[in-house]
Amino acid sequence: MAEKRKSFDPATCEMLEQAKAQSVTTVFDRAETTAPCPIGHAGTCCRNCFMGPCRLVGKTTEGLCGATRETVVARNFIRWIAAGAAAHSDHGRDMALTLLATAEGEAPDYQIKDERKLRMVAAYLDVEAEGRSTNEIAIDVAKAALAEFGRQQGEILFVRRAPPKRQEVWRRLGIAPRGVDREIVETLHRTHVGNDQDAEHILTHGLRNALADGWGGSMLSTDISDILFGTPAPVAARSNFGVLEEDEVNIVVHGHEPTLSDMMVVAANDPELIDYAKSKGAKGINLAGMCCTANEILMRHGIPVVGNFLQQELAIVTGAVDAMVVDIQCIMQGLQKVAENYHTKLITTSPKAKITGAIHVEFDEHRALDIARLIIRTGIDNFPNRKQVHIPGIVDYLVAGFSHEYINYMQGGFYRQSSRPLNDNIMNGRVRGAAGVVGCCNARTSHDEAHVNIVKELIKNDVLVVTTGCDAIACAKYGLLSPEVMEYAGPGLREVCQTIGIPPVLHMGSCVDNSRILTVLAQCATEGGLGEDISDLPAVGICPEWMSEKAISIGTYFVASGCHTIFGVGSPVAGSEEVTRMINEGWTQMVGAGLEFEPDWHKIIDKALAYIDTKRKALKLEEYSPTRYGKSATYFPGDSFSSEVYQQGRYSKVGL
Repeated sequence: MAEKRKSFDPATCEMLEQAKAQSVTTVFDRAETTAPCPIGHAGTCCRNCFMGPCRLVGKTTEGLCGATRETVVARNFIRWIAAGAAAHSDHGRDMALTLLATAEGEAPDYQIKDERKLRMVAAYLDVEAEGRSTNEIAIDVAKAALAEFGRQQGEILFVRRAPPKRQEVWRRLGIAPRGVDREIVETLHRTHVGNDQDAEHILTHGLRNALADGWGGSMLSTDISDILFGTPAPVAARSNFGVLEEDEVNIVVHGHEPTLSDMMVVAANDPELIDYAKSKGAKGINLAGMCCTANEILMRHGIPVVGNFLQQELAIVTGAVDAMVVDIQCIMQGLQKVAENYHTKLITTSPKAKITGAIHVEFDEHRALDIARLIIRTGIDNFPNRKQVHIPGIVDYLVAGFSHEYINYMQGGFYRQSSRPLNDNIMNGRVRGAAGVVGCCNARTSHDEAHVNIVKELIKNDVLVVTTGCDAIACAKYGLLSPEVMEYAGPGLREVCQTIGIPPVLHMGSCVDNSRILTVLAQCATEGGLGEDISDLPAVGICPEWMSEKAISIGTYFVASGCHTIFGVGSPVAGSEEVTRMINEGWTQMVGAGLEFEPDWHKIIDKALAYIDTKRKALKLEEYSPTRYGKSATYFPGDSFSSEVYQQGRYSKVGL
């Protein structure tokens, strides 16, 4: 099939053929007809004043103002960090505002579902909890969280959640972050024409800006989402285009904020709306998720996942989506043009993001359920307008929703929860190390290919994998989040996972939930036996198909936290060998980890395993041997970590 090379996913290839037959253009076609600008792609185009753009290529080594290639590339890079940090941290601010409105009784459709998590976060934010009501605590937690965004001096409070040795590194280098907003503003100020002109100095502030995101805005967002919607625990669900139903109203929620999507779950189960759908000829209402909104409602409610970023247009091409509801981030403007070829209603909901031609129903948390019901009615009313429907018959099964709290609970129960078993088994060599494989999809690569193959090879080599975002959805579509994944795992890793009762690939949530991975790394570092800092751990971060500014911010805060990180696709700083050296070798000397770009996913695997082995050696652990352990870990289908999930539908939440 000619389209096969565009995606590793057969269902996506099938829908590309369908789109082609109907003369519908998607992102995959635009990737072929629109070549990337080679100058901007390498980071050597400066647009920071109107004397430019200055393109520093060939014999041109400096801009009109005299800015060198290193300065321009460094400025462009940290502007990506600032934009990515702004996206996730603004999400966190909205979560704090929703918590405040809920606690003050102004958002009656929401409730605090995890009081234990609320009290834990209160302690981190120096909010008194003893002898106070839940709402009183929540009000002060929300206000303290909002104050963190605007903090002008000192350090954000969540810095204290990092290992003590890591905190010392940040303070010594002067990169312990202040308020999220301050760091973003300073990035834009520093990179204005005629300001900071030393590449290393510019990049050092990039580390500080990224830390404000990872240990600030993003971590607050994750914590408050758990407080409001519940801390995730493992849940069984389905994925891929086959989750769409021919005889039901299909409503797909897409974007990143759980405030609307969680209400959509409630509304979709409203008996009155289900009866209304039946009155229009449908058998019921089928709610499904796309991209990181999918991860949010998947890990808390088991709502099926249609697909990841590059599949959003193709979901509409099925002809079965009666409404696609979007909020913020990773939403293609091309959706509206595709929708015009079908009956699908595209509905934007955020005051921050409209799409020309789409229906706009602005979401307001004060009237959340009413708005969700209105949106679902719009989809129901559109059901009779369906024409030709083509749904690939591919459905994959998965288990998702491993919060860091649940991972600890699985290792010791309610009273002894910790990362001790994981640390011990890394030390004895059953588990070689760990990897966070996360991130986007990119139409300049073969969709999903790197995601799937990297994860498969890592677990085959006894590396425990945690995953978020579009990588998590890619894993879901290929059985890497199902019981059968044990078949791919190395013998030592399989033995440990079967003993503890966890899978070798742990779904940890949406892209903002990469902060959960920071928490796991910090816990492993402070548990003992694997050094004293995150930079001591045999662990690596990987982003196989990155494409967004958020990914750059995430990768940078992982590096600044001490976790070496490898990106696929290509490098946005390739135009400067010196900047490339600074963010890898230079940052390794500064913070104990570097950021590198490697377009060949085969080499990413080799580099990741070599890095893990280097860290094992530095810790004086025994050299990893694939044959030393695992003789007791024979794989039996249906008798692995998740058999009870498939029998009962959900793990018990006792201990969370």
